[in-house]
Amino acid sequence: MSRTTRARSARRFSVVAGVALAASIAFAAPASAHVEVESEGAAALAQNVTLNFSAESESDKAGITKLEVILPEGLLPSDIAFKKGPAGWKLTPTARGYAVSGPKAAVGGDVEYSVVVRQLPDAKSVAFKTLQTYSDGQVHRWIELEKPSSDGHGHGHGSPAPVLELKAAAPGAKPVSPTPTTEPTTAAPTTAAPSTPATEDGKAAEETAETSDSGSSPALPIIIGVVVIAALAGGVWWFKRRGTAGGA
Repeated sequence: MSRTTRARSARRFSVVAGVALAASIAFAAPASAHVEVESEGAAALAQNVTLNFSAESESDKAGITKLEVILPEGLLPSDIAFKKGPAGWKLTPTARGYAVSGPKAAVGGDVEYSVVVRQLPDAKSVAFKTLQTYSDGQVHRWIELEKPSSDGHGHGHGSPAPVLELKAAAPGAKPVSPTPTTEPTTAAPTTAAPSTPATEDGKAAEETAETSDSGSSPALPIIIGVVVIAALAGGVWWFKRRGTAGGA
């Protein structure tokens, strides 16, 4: 092969390689957008933990208006409190998690926000599936749970859900009470306690009544005896008076 031929082949290979590289970048660009969650030093059963979310835009025509999060097992909407986000954005609890929403972000602009979690679950990792809504009605679903490949890394494509890796729980860490309503429930027996003395008082009253009844019963024969004696005495007096009157 002549030097000229080899030079032409090299140029053709360079052109083909350049086109292939450009195509791979073009196809990889959409897949590079994603939603991430980070938290410094997050550990299982840690309390009052701040989670920082960032959602990248995939649209060159519309801005992000809402991010709806489906909470993992072990977390309830009441466990989440809004910390900060874009101007005018607010957090609203939903049946399966929460949503942060507000005025649309700039076209092509990313959205960052933070929430505080009352307590993280006792797990090695937690996934926060996210639905990303744009001002034109498009919804991108970051809900896939990536499975690690043989080399221990994810496949790197699709629509992965943001996942937060957790450190082991601190020694002595325990789950907090899910609701603050346990104290009134515990105190309920105290309210019912006064009924015991009332019952005892009732029994005492009954015993007193029985004692009074039994104490009055011996007086009845005495009264009857007095009446009988009085009647006899009256009869004797009447007969004596009659006899005296007849003799006269």
